[in-house]
Amino acid sequence: MEYLDFELPIKELEEQLNKCELIGKESDVDMTESCKNIETKLLKTKKEIYKNLTAWQRVQLSRHPNRPYTLDHINSLAGNTFMELHGDRTVKDDKAMVGGLGKIGDQSFMFIGQQKGYNTKTRQYRNFGMSNPEGYRKALRLMKMAEKFNIPVVTLLDTPGAYPGLEAEERGQGEAIARNILEMTKLKTPIITIVIGEGASGGALGIGVGDKVYMMENTWYSVISPESCSSILWRSWEHKEEAAEALKLTAEDMKKQKLIDGIIKEPLGGAHYNREKAFKEVEKTILKAYKELKDLTPKELVKNRMEKYANMGVFKG
Repeated sequence: MEYLDFELPIKELEEQLNKCELIGKESDVDMTESCKNIETKLLKTKKEIYKNLTAWQRVQLSRHPNRPYTLDHINSLAGNTFMELHGDRTVKDDKAMVGGLGKIGDQSFMFIGQQKGYNTKTRQYRNFGMSNPEGYRKALRLMKMAEKFNIPVVTLLDTPGAYPGLEAEERGQGEAIARNILEMTKLKTPIITIVIGEGASGGALGIGVGDKVYMMENTWYSVISPESCSSILWRSWEHKEEAAEALKLTAEDMKKQKLIDGIIKEPLGGAHYNREKAFKEVEKTILKAYKELKDLTPKELVKNRMEKYANMGVFKG
């Protein structure tokens, strides 16, 4: 397990607990009481730390290397029923954007999301979760397929942004994202969107227009990352913590601003501490959202979705 800076007190206590248990096993000394005291202190410390997380600390948790990624969620939700679909039928298959058909119980879904890598090799293979235009065009192709067969769409957002390279711009990155946003508002099938990690800029919004939009507890969703915001405003990354607070990018902030429909609770310490519990919460949320949407006609779906986004940012004096 890797620990973030603010988690170091937890690391120390967990190491103490491991030593205590080891002494108990390897000697005749009864360490039960000592171990229980350390466990109690560990739980108390965890609760104190994770109850008072700053916006920047939540950003750090959303990027935790042990945090489950899109394919981890899909494999847990759909298991052996998941069939990945490839290519945009124009340029190539973008490895940073994954999608395909799968079932939760008896209900089919079209799963689409950004996928990051687990090590240097897979991070390069997945382009660090940053999609090229063909990734967004592949996502749109799969959404249109889902619409044709009346299959609900589930999109999982986890990207530091769309790929900003020259070749991406040459192939129409801005147009691809804008086209997705337009087409998703008009899609005649339910769309359920969940931010499972980083929700950065138009790169996330390119698959993020949903009838129901949720964020996991330790994720963020913003037009710009705290580091980039800091470098623009202060000409330095040193103010990233201040930028994170100012951007109001946490799930709580987004719910307060009525930009999302709900927050998915994570296990104490984050989704990586208890993956199965996190997957179950996501599954419950998807099924609950689908239950609320499944009886709406295509016309009602589109009308409600249009109104939802048209009302964002409207303030009455």
